[in-house]
Amino acid sequence: MSYWFSVMKDLEGAKYPEQIAFLRENHGFSQAHANALVMYSRGSLSARRFNTPTQFYQSVGKDQAKTMRAIFKAITTKYPKAELVIAWNQPMVKIDGHYVFGASASSKHILISPWSADVIAAFAPKMKDLVVKKKTIGVPNDWEVDTKLILAMVKARLAECK
Repeated sequence: MSYWFSVMKDLEGAKYPEQIAFLRENHGFSQAHANALVMYSRGSLSARRFNTPTQFYQSVGKDQAKTMRAIFKAITTKYPKAELVIAWNQPMVKIDGHYVFGASASSKHILISPWSADVIAAFAPKMKDLVVKKKTIGVPNDWEVDTKLILAMVKARLAECK
């Protein structure tokens, strides 16, 4: 987070739309994530909507909650040091202080991410049936979780963090 705070410090004094555009165009932020960072850097603490993963799951559809729970259960079972936290109003897994996997939900799909464009690129050939973007992977709301794929991406992300 200190990196993003320094980025925002460099943008201090810029208008809100300019800050949002900078984060979206230069760093691939979604509108929601850019807004959260900009508002937090401006002193707003009210952007937090969920304090726990359970609260988050209550805000999404049953299929989405079931799929996301299965994803995070696979990770936290394999990695006992993993923490399931809420960051940017989304469930994320942290291990040894590093974000290693996250998910978000929209009405028609779930986005997952190992927090690394390189990891996504490396595993893209194994995800031909999914919607693979530079920093996220779109999966159906009722996706049958590919545990081997999820754990392999987490392992690759952890290798980057060392």
